[in-house]
Amino acid sequence: MKNARKQYRKQSWMRLMMLIVSIFVLNFLVSFVVVRLDLTKEKRFTLSPISKDLLSNLKDVIFVRVYLDGDLPYGFKRLQQNIKEMLDEFRVYAGENLQYEFVNPSAEQDKKTRDEVYRQLYLKGLTPTNLQEKDEEGAMSQKVIWPGALITFRDNEVALDLLKNSLQLSPEENLNASVEEIEFNFISTFKKLNRDFGQRIAIIQGHGEWPEIEVADFRKSLEEYYFVEQVTINGNIAALSERTEDSTGIRVTNKYDLIIIAGPDTAFSEKDKYIIDQFIMYGGRALFLVDAVEASVDSLAYRNEVIAFIRNLNLDDMLFRYGIRINPNLIQDVQCAVIPVNTATAGTQPRFSSFPWVYFPLIIPGPGHTITRNLNMIKTQFVSSLDTVGENPSVNKTILLTTSPRTKVLNAPVNVSLDLIRQKLNPDHFIAGPRPVAVLLEGKFTSLYENRLSPYMYESKEIAFKGEGVPTKIVVISDGDMIRNNVKRLGYNQTPLPLGYDRYTGATYGNKDFLMNVVNYLLDGSGFMQLRAREIKLRLLDQAKLTQSGTFWQFINIVVPVLLIVAGGVLVMFLRRKKYTKPFVS
Repeated sequence: MKNARKQYRKQSWMRLMMLIVSIFVLNFLVSFVVVRLDLTKEKRFTLSPISKDLLSNLKDVIFVRVYLDGDLPYGFKRLQQNIKEMLDEFRVYAGENLQYEFVNPSAEQDKKTRDEVYRQLYLKGLTPTNLQEKDEEGAMSQKVIWPGALITFRDNEVALDLLKNSLQLSPEENLNASVEEIEFNFISTFKKLNRDFGQRIAIIQGHGEWPEIEVADFRKSLEEYYFVEQVTINGNIAALSERTEDSTGIRVTNKYDLIIIAGPDTAFSEKDKYIIDQFIMYGGRALFLVDAVEASVDSLAYRNEVIAFIRNLNLDDMLFRYGIRINPNLIQDVQCAVIPVNTATAGTQPRFSSFPWVYFPLIIPGPGHTITRNLNMIKTQFVSSLDTVGENPSVNKTILLTTSPRTKVLNAPVNVSLDLIRQKLNPDHFIAGPRPVAVLLEGKFTSLYENRLSPYMYESKEIAFKGEGVPTKIVVISDGDMIRNNVKRLGYNQTPLPLGYDRYTGATYGNKDFLMNVVNYLLDGSGFMQLRAREIKLRLLDQAKLTQSGTFWQFINIVVPVLLIVAGGVLVMFLRRKKYTKPFVS
C-alpha cells in the first residue's frame, strides 16, 4: 500500500513538472506571436489604420506626461484608466518611441509649492477643474484636478486638455465624451508635433473680409497643422491656381487645398467669382462664412436701434448653382446668448446688466456627423437661414447646424432695437421651427459659368475652363461672425482673445472646435476625422437603486465569493479523505 501511494505521488509530481515546463515553453513560443483581441462591443481598444500608420512611423521619442493621478473621483479614475489603456495600445505600434507617465500635481504637501506647480501648468496651457465633493456625512470639500497632458516631441511641447466641458452636457456625459475622443485627441496632437505642412490654406481678402487681428486666434490654430496665408484675388487668374503647358496642353493646378471666405461686406467682381468657381471645379475645397443681412452689434453701442438691410455680395447665384441658398432674413431664437446693456439713467455712472439677446442664437451641435460630435454650444450673431436647392444627384448635402425649434424668422429689412430686451418674450411667436445655418456639400459641382461664356473662352487653352468639376467639398455657414474673435484694446495695443470666448460671461463656446473640425474634414483624405466617430455607450448606475440596495450588493460581491471558496475547500477535503481512506486491495 505504501509503495502504491509513493508511486502515485511520484507520478503526480511528474505530471505537475511536465505541466509547468509545458506552460513555460508555450509562453516562450507565444511571445513571438502578437495576437490582440478586442472583445468590447464598441471596439474601444481597436486603433484606426491612420493611428497605426502614424505611430509605426514615428522618427523620434514622444513623451506624454498625464497629470491625472492620486486620489480621484470614480469618473476621473475611469478616464485615467482609459487613457492608460489607450497609451498602452499606442506603444504596441510605436514601441520605445512612445513613453508616458502619470503625475499627481497635488502631491506636494506644502501649499506654496503646490500652488507654484499649478501656476506652471496653467502657464503651459492646461486647464484645471474644480470639483465639489460630498462625503458620507454630507460635508463639502473642494478638489483641484488637472485632466490634461503635456506632450513633448524633440524641442516642442504641446498642452492637451483631455476633459470635455460642454455646457449642455451633464458631468457624466462630458466624461464619456472625453473617453470617446482619447484616440482622436492624442493622434491629432502627435500630428501637430510632427509639423508636416503638406496642405495649404488661403484666407481670401479684398472684399471687406475680417481684418487679420479679428481672425488671428483661428489662424493661429490652423497654422499648427497647415500652411496659411492671406490672398487677394483682384482679378488675377493665377491667384489661386497655376497653369503650365506640357505635351497634352495646358495643365491647371490649384496652389491651395482650401480657401476661406470670412465675413465679406462688399460685392465680389465677376472675375473674382470666376477664379473661385474654377478653383472649386479643379478640386479645391471652400469654406464660406457670409452674412446675407448687414447687422452688427457694434452699431447698437451708439444708437438704440439700427435697420438691418440685405447685403449684396454677388455670391447668391454661385452658391445657388452649387446647391445652397442663404435667405435674406434674421433668425430670433429663444435659446440665445446674453449681451451687456447699460441700464443706468443718463448722466449717471454706467451700470451694465446682462439680457438674453434673441438675435444671438446658441446652437447645440448634434451627434449625427463627425464634424459636430461632442462639441460645446456654438455662438452665432445675426444669423440667417439656409435652404438646400437643386436636384444634382452628384452632390450630397448634409445639414451640420440648426437652431432650436423655438425660433422666429424676420425678412430683411429688419428693425433691430434694444427695446426688445425689455419686452417679455411670447413663446407663441417663436414657432418657426429649427432652421439650418451650416451645410456641407460634397460631390461633383457644375460651374456657374457653364453655358454663360463666349465660345472663345470655352475653347481657349490658356483659360482652360472646366464646366464639370472633380469631386470636392464645400461648407457654407450663414454667419460671418462665427470665425471672428474679440479683441482686447488698450491704447495702441491690440490683443486677440480666444475664439468663442465671451468676455462678459466668461463662457467659452465651441466655435473654434467646430471650425477646426470643418477644416480638418474638408482637407481629410486619409480618414483621420473618422476617429471622432467612435461611440462608447454610457452605462450609468441607477443612483436611486444604488442607495436603496447598495449594502445588499456589497454583501453579494464580498461575502459570497469567500463562502464559495470555503465551500470548495471543504468539498475538496471531503473528496480527498474519501479517496484515501478506501481499503487497499492487493
